[in-house]
Amino acid sequence: MRGQLQVETVFTPVLRCAAIEALIGGDTQVYAKLEFLQCTGTFKARGALATLYGLSEEQLKAGVTAVSAGNHAIATAFAAKTVGTTAKVVMIGSANPSRIASCRAYGGEVVLVDDAHKAFEEAERIQEEEGRFFVHPFEGPSIALGTGTVGLEICEQVTDFDALVVPIGGGGLIGGIANAVKQLRPDCEIFGVEPEGADSMHRSRAAGKPQAIERVGTIADSLGAPFAMPYSFGLAEQNVDRLVLVNDDQMRRVMGFLFRAMKLAVEPACAASTAALLGPLREELRGKRVVLVMCGSNIDWDTFERQAIFDDDFA
Repeated sequence: MRGQLQVETVFTPVLRCAAIEALIGGDTQVYAKLEFLQCTGTFKARGALATLYGLSEEQLKAGVTAVSAGNHAIATAFAAKTVGTTAKVVMIGSANPSRIASCRAYGGEVVLVDDAHKAFEEAERIQEEEGRFFVHPFEGPSIALGTGTVGLEICEQVTDFDALVVPIGGGGLIGGIANAVKQLRPDCEIFGVEPEGADSMHRSRAAGKPQAIERVGTIADSLGAPFAMPYSFGLAEQNVDRLVLVNDDQMRRVMGFLFRAMKLAVEPACAASTAALLGPLREELRGKRVVLVMCGSNIDWDTFERQAIFDDDFA
């Protein structure tokens, strides 16, 4: 399976981040896994391809469906086109128009609904009426298998590191990465980052079982999963050392900082790991070797300019 994914996906680079190191000081070393350079602009292509490669001929003939604010929809359409099937995906009506266009460009049929809860209901209807296989955005062994390749690549690219910081939406990315990294680097501390307005993993960890949130309230729509689920939650519980929260303004300021200092135009979700390092984890990780997962950059310039805060005094 890993060989198949490597044929269709990009072995994304790791970049040493001198600008971030200069802000933190204390001989801190910071590396960023640039997963926004992946096919379709995010890590999501890995899980979608891993899922579709595991389907039978009969399942592929019926096609697939998915739920997404954008990135998973694009990845599912890409994966469907890659393996020769069709995708009918449900997206949130507030999704960035450029993401909807990207999904359609890969041949995906797009159904728009009002919110994430309605999106899952519509996808269930499509499953029942059309027999399409549901490609979950973050749950299940195949998703973890796909996202786990990010962790394997990091361990190959960075010879030694003390901490790994990963954004959390539903938990599929951190679940797969953490499962792989803890087997190869058991002493590495793994930190998960959620937006304050989409903290389902925090609530789940506090309750000891998957929890839902009433509404998603963050600009980081790619991290706006309305609930956690057992498989990804279980992997996170087993392998993630700590969870931290960042707010929208922290992500917005980091978006501006990364563009000004490193010429990177990324979406809010991608800025979350850096926001955590420069915010709640700053003192704790000073002087350590830290890897940040930068998960995606499907954002048009108008949206980026509207969301990013360009603060000359960022420190």
